[in-house]
Amino acid sequence: MKRLFRVSFDILVTSIVPIISWFLLGLILDSCLINVFSLTYPLQCLMGMIIAIFGVGANISVYKDENKHAADNGIFYGTIFSILIFGFILFNSDKYITLMNMDNTIYKTFCIYSIFQIFCHTILQLILTKIYYKEENKKANKISIMFNSINFIILISTAIITKNQLVTALITGAIIFGIDIILYVKNIEKIDFKLNIKNCFKYNSVSFSVNFMFFIMYLFGLSNAFEYGEKYMIAITFATLVTDMQWDITDAVKTVAKVDIAKKKFDYNEHFRNALKLYFLLILSVILMSLIAYPFYKPDLKIVSIFISLHILDFMLGPFIEIKICFLQLEDSALNMTLNMIIAYIIRTSISFVPTPFCTIIGQMCSTTYELICTKINFRKYEKKSSILQKDI
Repeated sequence: MKRLFRVSFDILVTSIVPIISWFLLGLILDSCLINVFSLTYPLQCLMGMIIAIFGVGANISVYKDENKHAADNGIFYGTIFSILIFGFILFNSDKYITLMNMDNTIYKTFCIYSIFQIFCHTILQLILTKIYYKEENKKANKISIMFNSINFIILISTAIITKNQLVTALITGAIIFGIDIILYVKNIEKIDFKLNIKNCFKYNSVSFSVNFMFFIMYLFGLSNAFEYGEKYMIAITFATLVTDMQWDITDAVKTVAKVDIAKKKFDYNEHFRNALKLYFLLILSVILMSLIAYPFYKPDLKIVSIFISLHILDFMLGPFIEIKICFLQLEDSALNMTLNMIIAYIIRTSISFVPTPFCTIIGQMCSTTYELICTKINFRKYEKKSSILQKDI
């Protein structure tokens, strides 16, 4: 449980800093800036796709393929892909903002900053993933706190001093990029360019597929929902703000499980109990954050209650799904699990095109229900052989 909390803490810091940052920027510079969080939210899924292959997949390859430099090679190739992908979006930011049904004149400067910030966080997460798999969690905690604290302090203090969006974005962007370069130099041991991309994808194809479907779903789903006007935009942004950090933290459950499965010291019952505790704390935090943030945003109570309630229900089902997916991915059939997840997210993505402002949350619940049924069926044979799941896969 201690290890799970350490990984969760890193994710917490990484997630909560942008949330608080956008909230404060809205107060200091322009109240509309809070919506930048939702504007660039789909791009976080691109970060997840890169980390799935070149972070987690590459680190599992260290043990599965006995390629001791796979983690460093993954960071290198992940950086190249990040530059190409986020660079393309950066130079087409006007078209991206228009696609999301938002105003270029209001959001352009900080949209560009947000895209660059997500790029920098991608590099950070590639490095932290390597450190997790080396089980140097204290070191990862220190790096995460340092990076995010500096990012937050520079961003907010520059905004207060200059009251200028462009100056704030340029100074903060330059500093976090500089930190990335320092971390890169200090944490890469050797790059020999040998990386089995096919295996890296296989080891974490579920996460890659999920993030790909999330990208499509949020890109078009949020664009669709924003067409219904400011009332729904505010409610969606509010629900996203008070649940996004928690959804990010649930990745800690998968990270710790995959480390133990890769190293053949996995105990399903222990991981399940720890996951239940973590998800319970996350649900409490969603309720608390909603109560604290509501007076500031004052979203439509009926609309936002629907979003929050369904998010909480989804959190309640999480422990019964995520650990089983990790196990089945690595020890049963990566192909079957990937196909199941693709079907689940095709359902979810398809619903994001339905003409209703609730399209994203309805799709989310349909997808979770499908995952619950599929993992229960596929995991049944292992439940009858519980000894397989306890520290000797």
